[in-house]
Amino acid sequence: MSSRSNPMTAVQKKKPVSTTRKKGPSSKSSRTSRKVQPKHNRSMSNWLRNVLALIIIVCFSTVFYYFFIRPYAYRWQTCNGRKEYGVCIPCGYDIHGIDISHYQGKINWDKLLLNKDTDFPLHFVFMKATEGGDHGDDTFKTNFADARNHGFIRGAYHFYIPSTDALKQADFFIRTVKLDSGDLPPVLDVEVTGRKEKKELQKGIKRWLDRVESHYGVKPILYTSYKFKTKYLDDSVFDAYPYWIAHYYVDSVKYQGKWNFWQHTDVGSVSGIGVDVDLNVFNGTLEELKKMTIK
Repeated sequence: MSSRSNPMTAVQKKKPVSTTRKKGPSSKSSRTSRKVQPKHNRSMSNWLRNVLALIIIVCFSTVFYYFFIRPYAYRWQTCNGRKEYGVCIPCGYDIHGIDISHYQGKINWDKLLLNKDTDFPLHFVFMKATEGGDHGDDTFKTNFADARNHGFIRGAYHFYIPSTDALKQADFFIRTVKLDSGDLPPVLDVEVTGRKEKKELQKGIKRWLDRVESHYGVKPILYTSYKFKTKYLDDSVFDAYPYWIAHYYVDSVKYQGKWNFWQHTDVGSVSGIGVDVDLNVFNGTLEELKKMTIK
């Protein structure tokens, strides 16, 4: 049947299509919403950027101060006593000395000898001999002989490695170091725990001390920082040993117990040595220092 003769078809064809748009959110409101959102994001982004920048600056400043300013700050402060060797010298101590290793390089012992004629003459020199079970300091043999030949009271120390058998370390030190009359007792340098439990760490250290004391016939000197001593070597058994305390950048020792030597700085400047060196004082007279030496 054709559309001309079908009235329903004609009606459908003539039905007008509405051109009216459905109402919804106005385009103006939508545009406004889109414009506000980016401003909010930018504000948050700037805020986060500023916070991150501040955190980075604070972290960088802290690290810079700790590694590059703090070690030298003590040089710049006003000395309560006298200044010598580039640092403030602790008051009330007459007997001074240094400790050295391969880090100090080749030493001019003739120039070093001139430091005996200063207002704060150097009397003793400790030298690193061994570390762990098989690592010897390659400058020890020469330095140890030169110290004796130039009239210094000399001593030798071992750097303790907790992960290595204590007796192996002790025997290695004994094979390396031949102490003579007039030398200071052997020294055990303890600075790290090696992730050992405190009791296990103490047991190993005591084994080293006993073995070395048995060989040399004198109690070894125990070297460590005052914080390490009070935290890890707080057993009274370690108080029986002469104590060499490491405590930098302070006017006086904070440790309340008995001590014999004090390493008060690691940035000393001494004639005959081209780099920074550790400076020490002895807590006593020259006669008392000589009484400590091996007979």
